[in-house]
Amino acid sequence: MDLSRRFHIRESSHRIHNPLTEEQLATLGRVLRLAPGSRLVDLASGSGELLCTWARDHGITGTGVDISTVFTAAARGRAVELGVADRVRFVHGDAAGYVAAEPVQVACCLGATWIGGGFDGTVGLLRRSLAADGVIVVGEPYWRRAPDAESVAGCGVGSDDEFGSLPELLRRVGGLGYDVVELVVADQEGWDRYEAAQWRNVRDWLVGHPNDELAPEMRAELSAAPERYARYRREYLGWAVLAMMPR
Repeated sequence: MDLSRRFHIRESSHRIHNPLTEEQLATLGRVLRLAPGSRLVDLASGSGELLCTWARDHGITGTGVDISTVFTAAARGRAVELGVADRVRFVHGDAAGYVAAEPVQVACCLGATWIGGGFDGTVGLLRRSLAADGVIVVGEPYWRRAPDAESVAGCGVGSDDEFGSLPELLRRVGGLGYDVVELVVADQEGWDRYEAAQWRNVRDWLVGHPNDELAPEMRAELSAAPERYARYRREYLGWAVLAMMPR
């Protein structure tokens, strides 16, 4: 059970596996009003930057669950680096269906709502770990502008109704019976840093692995990715983190 090698190659240098900048991740932790000792769960926790930096900055404790052995190992190393290994732990496993052993004050899933079969299902999954006064935090794409079929394909999305606009996403939260209590929206700087770093990661990997069986595929991807990103994803696809509380 692991992520594909392709994903590990693309995001090998990433600490944050979504379009949030370090500053926006810090802002998110601040606006959630995290109290020292608060318990968190982070599903699809990646390299652990959320839990590790929030444990350092706000004194929280928490558990991260991720299917990637590579990113889970990086998260454990980051916890040691930041001196918070006694406050956070990282579990290698499938986050789909994971429920915390004790109710948590904050339940997160940033950019991996496939673990719950989509946005609605992931909110429902996180609710199962939540304390009565807790906050659910979900990161999800949305359409910045209405796409045509070419743009949908260029963004790597299955169909144009897979996501809605940002107002539609916010309204969807209300329809599920939650109040939106905070919002952090990725900007184009965040998207650029997230996407462009992947190009360098792939390039460096190709230099070191010219004869690997994946090399032709990764070379073709690198040749097309910058233009495709600038033409489609940067123009059409947004990404937002919503914090919500049950009504």
